[in-house]
Amino acid sequence: MNFSFQLYSARNFPPLDTVLGRLAALGYKQVEGFGGLYGEADTLAAALKKHGLTMPTGHFGLAQLQDTDTALRTAETLGIKYLYCPAISKEERDNQPESKWVALGETLARLGESFRKRGFGFGWHNHAFEFVPLANGKLPMDILLETASNNEWEMDVAWVVKGGEDPLKWIKKYGSRINAVHVKDIAPAGQAVTEDGWADVGFGTIDWNAIQQAVKTDTNVRYWVMEHDNPADVDRFASRSIASVSAWTR
Repeated sequence: MNFSFQLYSARNFPPLDTVLGRLAALGYKQVEGFGGLYGEADTLAAALKKHGLTMPTGHFGLAQLQDTDTALRTAETLGIKYLYCPAISKEERDNQPESKWVALGETLARLGESFRKRGFGFGWHNHAFEFVPLANGKLPMDILLETASNNEWEMDVAWVVKGGEDPLKWIKKYGSRINAVHVKDIAPAGQAVTEDGWADVGFGTIDWNAIQQAVKTDTNVRYWVMEHDNPADVDRFASRSIASVSAWTR
């Protein structure tokens, strides 16, 4: 298992080159990009090569994805094989009817076809809002996956839990569609308040022992991506998290 690191976790700890060097020293082989990094893709590609890292996956905002040619050039420059749409804005998702989610699913399906024709994978990365029932009881996550039936899913386990759902249930239901997982943890209630309630992997409340076993046996996951949305110390998060997950390979 080659563990990856979502560089969004390090956005508040420049310079990026120093972060990349530290990640490589800790044993990470891969990193995952996000939209704010792609403006200087050539420079980033050189930094990755310098530190012996690859970027097989990347998050691209919906607007970036709809500029398909630019997104593909970025992916080619950075060696990205799978592109994921990570979210939509609060205005686009709150109090929306089923028809809006179906329309989004259709848009994602079209994008997926465009990227697959060019040899790239494509999918959705969840947060918690996809698990809030609509007025008719349906869940946006089901709608998106069913409407864009050829797209894949990068499951953010902690956001599934934040959405009030059991990740094991969703792994059982859509395991064949899951090809990447965000390895993330939730602090006990009342702790890590200044870090928005997130924890280093293995230091929180998520039962990663059970979940990582299910991921291994019931999904097509190739990418295990460490993430913390607001760490106070990125080095602490990166080092403690890879130490925790390295035990899975023993």
